[in-house]
Amino acid sequence: MIGGTWQTTLPDRSQSLAVPQIAATLVTLPVFLQAPWVRLHPFTATLFTIVLLTAGVNLQLNSRGRRAEIGSLLVGFSGSWLAGCLFWGWLRAHPLLHLPIEAFALPLAVTGLNSRWRLACGFYLASLLGTVCTDLMMLATGVMPFWPQVVSAPLHEAGLQLHDAAIQLLRPQSLTLLATAATGILITARLLRQRSLEGTAGDDLLGMAAAVLTTTLWVDGLFLAAALLQPGLSGLI
Repeated sequence: MIGGTWQTTLPDRSQSLAVPQIAATLVTLPVFLQAPWVRLHPFTATLFTIVLLTAGVNLQLNSRGRRAEIGSLLVGFSGSWLAGCLFWGWLRAHPLLHLPIEAFALPLAVTGLNSRWRLACGFYLASLLGTVCTDLMMLATGVMPFWPQVVSAPLHEAGLQLHDAAIQLLRPQSLTLLATAATGILITARLLRQRSLEGTAGDDLLGMAAAVLTTTLWVDGLFLAAALLQPGLSGLI
């Protein structure tokens, strides 16, 4: 009786623990897979959205447990992937269009948070929040004007221009802004993770959002390091 009671009352974390890990992995794909692909073949990279969406929908509708969660995350990721392909493939020289394009599915994602697709919507919204933070920091630190120059420059000049932009972020004022923003993101992620571990309703969604925000911060840090040390590896040029 006692063993049976514990078995039925204790929450099973084996499924939900996988959600943050999978979400974090998906956040890194735009850097290592999408960026070089879009730069070389933007049309085929955009068409890959159909593959992601189809696989995600099929897994979510026809599976249970972890496979269904993966499917839901793939559906959310397909929205971020499509937006990234459209912007970086054809509109990359227009930074003011970045957030509007990334947010194209915002109304759908917000309304879907209470549906069976809540993980998909949550992943998309958390990714969008990370993108907003990144773009706001670029604007606040004064490196946004470098953006169109870097992506429009000839390849032999783009690396130097990207490096010059990264140097601007090493100024005391810029470092203070970046440190403040990073601290805020980490605190937010920690609070979300704590609520997830406490078993708050929607805990898998909160843990996933925390993982997405934290991973976005690490990806941005790696991008800055690459821009300073080896601009050609940044994925931007």
